Amino acid sequence: MTFDLANVIGLLGSALMVIAYAYSNIARTMNFIVFNLLNLAGSLLLIASLTVHFNLASMALEIVWALIALLGLIKTFFWKKAV
Repeated sequence: MTFDLANVIGLLGSALMVIAYAYSNIARTMNFIVFNLLNLAGSLLLIASLTVHFNLASMALEIVWALIALLGLIKTFFWKKAV
């Protein structure tokens, strides 16, 4: 493995997703905006990396991961709790 820009971007994306996972296990109360933004940013960075070093299974996983994070953000911003 070479440390080209694509690998550095992919590693940064992986780090963001691990931080989101750790946050979800450590936080007393979840901030779903922070959680989903970290996951979305991480998956988008990994997708960018995978456009250079393509792997079909990883690309499919990251696309689904990004969509789930995006749906989580949409839910947080647009579906308000009934009072």
